[in-house]
Amino acid sequence: MKAMVLRRTGAAEERLLEPADLAEPAPGPGEVLIDVEACGVCRTDVHIAEGEVRARLPLVPGHQAAGRVRALGAGVTSHGIGDAVGVGWLASTCGTCAYCASGRENLCADARFTGRDVAGGYAEQMVADARFAFALPPGFAPRDAAPLLCAGIIGYRSLRVAGVQPGMRVGLVGFGASAHLAAQVALHWRCSVYAFTREEHHRRLARELGAAWAGEAWDDPGVALDAAVIFAPAGELVPQTLAHLDRGATLAVNAIHLSPIPSFAYDLLYWERGVRSVANYTRRDAQEFLALAAEAPVRAHAERFALDDANEALVRVKRGAVQGAAVLDLR
Repeated sequence: MKAMVLRRTGAAEERLLEPADLAEPAPGPGEVLIDVEACGVCRTDVHIAEGEVRARLPLVPGHQAAGRVRALGAGVTSHGIGDAVGVGWLASTCGTCAYCASGRENLCADARFTGRDVAGGYAEQMVADARFAFALPPGFAPRDAAPLLCAGIIGYRSLRVAGVQPGMRVGLVGFGASAHLAAQVALHWRCSVYAFTREEHHRRLARELGAAWAGEAWDDPGVALDAAVIFAPAGELVPQTLAHLDRGATLAVNAIHLSPIPSFAYDLLYWERGVRSVANYTRRDAQEFLALAAEAPVRAHAERFALDDANEALVRVKRGAVQGAAVLDLR
């Protein structure tokens, strides 16, 4: 099978991914073999390629893979041959620790992650734990669902961590793949969305989706925000965004890797404002979001690339040049 393999880390501009012809994997007990039709390209993939997030090399990256079940491992009854499924960042958890037992499997210390610890979706086929492969919502072809499987799910969790409720004024800082999907969820909840982003093409997309306002991080939106989420991996945005929050509001930071947060005046945090990080997601998050995506509906704006152009996709994601989400088409 054709795949793109990461054998060393460095700057994404070095075109680190190498084309390879690998043996087709076989599903073990409890696993499914998936013919990958599309795989989203995430900023986390950039962090892995550049060594900011540690991974086991060599590696096939990619953790927003969607396709159809080709073969079943022993004991799998949850899926059938030909089913449309998607695989996200969370590849497996221990299932027995205190975090897993309390519904917080996103915090499991023994969790494994797709495209970091196990081979991901930058390939024509991949194997996944059947428990962590999700049935795609009705009406979603795999090539359209791929960006939902990390950007969408983690964006949904970020809104929940920030305490977003219907009708709130919600700030989204950095308007890439995850934020443009989270915006659609917030608008479905009848929230007013305020988009903060340095790129005019991202501000334009935010307005097209229905944002009440779009500007740069230091611009005044004219209102105090009830909640906010930072999607950009820039620590300096934390105090900048706190300055936009109303009393009692929460700022969620959705970043697996973040540059240092500068010191800031306590006044920005006072009045029971809060800052919380967002770590991974749970299967419940995935199930809730995929159901909501079908109901709303949530649709990804995608820039599409061939598998052989995965390096170019990584560079464009790194530079914030993609309008919406970057997706590798494999079929």
